[in-house]
Amino acid sequence: MKRILITGGAGFLGSHLCDRFIKEGYHVIAMDNLITGDIRNIEHLFHLPNFEFYHHDVSKFIHVPGELHYILHFASPASPIDYLKIPIQTLKVGSLGIHNCLGLARVKSARVLIASTSEVYGDPTVHPQNEDYWGNVNPVGPRGVYDEAKRFQEAMTMAYHTYHGLETRIVRIFNTYGPRMRLNDGRVLPAFIGQALRGEDLTIFGDGSQTRSFCYVDDLVEGIYRLLLSDYPYPVNIGNPSEITIKEFAEEIIRLTGTTQKVIYKPLPQDDPKQRRPDITRAKELLGWEPRVPRAEGLRVTYEYFKSLPEEELYRAAYHREFVKH
Repeated sequence: MKRILITGGAGFLGSHLCDRFIKEGYHVIAMDNLITGDIRNIEHLFHLPNFEFYHHDVSKFIHVPGELHYILHFASPASPIDYLKIPIQTLKVGSLGIHNCLGLARVKSARVLIASTSEVYGDPTVHPQNEDYWGNVNPVGPRGVYDEAKRFQEAMTMAYHTYHGLETRIVRIFNTYGPRMRLNDGRVLPAFIGQALRGEDLTIFGDGSQTRSFCYVDDLVEGIYRLLLSDYPYPVNIGNPSEITIKEFAEEIIRLTGTTQKVIYKPLPQDDPKQRRPDITRAKELLGWEPRVPRAEGLRVTYEYFKSLPEEELYRAAYHREFVKH
C-alpha cells in the first residue's frame, strides 16, 4: 500500500485530498496544526486502519516513520482574513514548512506535490494567466506575505528538483469552492452565502467589476491527482476558466438563496486582483483535465452544506489558535 503524507490535511482542500487518496487505496497520513484547519473535516476517517493524523506544525522538524511514497504540501493559511491576522505563520509555512517537506522527501525518496496559487500572478497584467507569466506582485503590501511565501515555495521546490534530482510537482490553484469551506474565512463565496443566511446585505468590495473563476472542489482534486501521477515537474494551472464578475456572482447567490437583501459596496482592499482566470491549456494537454461540474450544480451542493451547519457557525468569528509572536 502506497503511503502519502498530506500537510494541511484537516483544511478544506487537504481533507478532500485525504478522502480521494483513501478511496484510491493509499495509506494516508494527515498532518495539521489546526491553526485554520478543523478536525471535524477528517474525523469520519479516524476509524480507518489506513488513516493516521499527526497534530503537528510543519514549520518545525517533521518525522514520519516508515516508508513514504508521496508528500502533498497543502499546509498554509489560504484566505485574506487568515494571512492578514497571522502573517508570520503564513510566511513560515511557505518557507520553513516547504524546506522541511522537501528534506523529508529527499530522505524518503518520495515525490512531492506543492500547493501553489494563482496569487503568484498578483494583480495580473496578462489575461488569462498562463504558467509562463511571471506575475505582478507587491512584496511589501498586505497580501505579500501569502503571495511571496508561495513564490518562494515554488523556487525552493525547483531548487530541490534541479540540485537534488527530487521528483516534484507544482499546482497553481485558482479560486475553489465546495463543502468544508469555512463560512467565516473572508473569501467571497462563503462570505456571500453567510450574509444571505444571516439576512445581511451582501458586501462587494470595489465596484463589482473585478472577476473571479470558481472551480468546484471535486474537479480540483481530480486535477491534483492526475498531476501527482504525471511526470511533469513545472507549474500547472488547475482552475475553472469560466469567468464571472463579482457583481454577477452576488446576483447568482441572491437567486440561489432566494433572499431579498440588497448589495452594498465598500472600498477595494489594497492589491486586490482585478482579474483572475486560468489558462488551462497545459492541464488539458498534459493531464487530459478540465473542469466538469457546472457552477450552478456546485453552488447548489455548497449552499446545502452551509445550510446544514449549526446556527452558531453562522455567527462565529474567524478563529485562529494563539501563537507566540516571533
